[in-house]
Amino acid sequence: MAERQPAGSALERPALAKINLYLHVVGRRPDGYHLLESLIVFAGVGDRITVAPAPTLMFRLEGPRQAGVPANDDNLMMRAARALAAAEGITAGATITLAKHLPTAAGIGGGSSDAATTLRGLGALWSVDDARLAALAPTLGADVPVCLFGRAALMSGIGERIEAAPALPLAWLVLVNPGVALATPPVFSAFKGPFSTSIPKLDPGRDAASLARALDATRNDLQEPAITLAPVVAETLAALRAQPDCLLARMSGSGATCFGLFTTAEAATRSATAIRVAQPTWWVEAAPLVTDVRRFAA
Repeated sequence: MAERQPAGSALERPALAKINLYLHVVGRRPDGYHLLESLIVFAGVGDRITVAPAPTLMFRLEGPRQAGVPANDDNLMMRAARALAAAEGITAGATITLAKHLPTAAGIGGGSSDAATTLRGLGALWSVDDARLAALAPTLGADVPVCLFGRAALMSGIGERIEAAPALPLAWLVLVNPGVALATPPVFSAFKGPFSTSIPKLDPGRDAASLARALDATRNDLQEPAITLAPVVAETLAALRAQPDCLLARMSGSGATCFGLFTTAEAATRSATAIRVAQPTWWVEAAPLVTDVRRFAA
């Protein structure tokens, strides 16, 4: 069942960054959609969504990275709200406030995480069951279902097949975006193959170093296509790999955000500071690897 919101109260939740620890392109459907296999986790940094009762549906935008986010009905959050109200026959309204902190068009599912968090908040406000939210999520975008799932997941198909990932060890991430927006369609268009073969489920081990060794057998098939479109992605990866405590550096999603995997908060924070000093115009954040969004938000 959906969580219940006390009548008349506002509900605030984080919309965490979605990270593809690996992303394999394994085929292509006749309709042009690529088939993927990916291990999804979240990072403990993101936007903030507030949902509050109101006479009508209204959207408010704030935060340091609001530039470029549609503030009208084109916003995916408002599309999600209207779709949920229509599907459930709900006439009540809500004020949805987005405090935007994540970069846009960045390969970390910011818009999808915002939409999924909006669904979760409205589900609490309007008493809509989680199963009904999950049925609606695929109509809003390929990454919305896994963001609504909100736990470490093995995602396949075009995003519609989701299963819980094996237990992952404690680890920290450093996220780095060089300030270049990369739209997803051009990156997929730049992918020329070959398609990856399916891989056995990974044994992530008991610590971050073991997880990094397991991930060495995987990759992000969109990383090289993204570099051809935005060579600064290669510079971003090099900056992460130059950090002495970085266990693995890889691009997330279709880019341009890259992540480094670290054992401790201290190592991640130290490396994030070093990169931020060297590249003051880049977006750099150290954050824990999150395997359960709801527990993190509690």
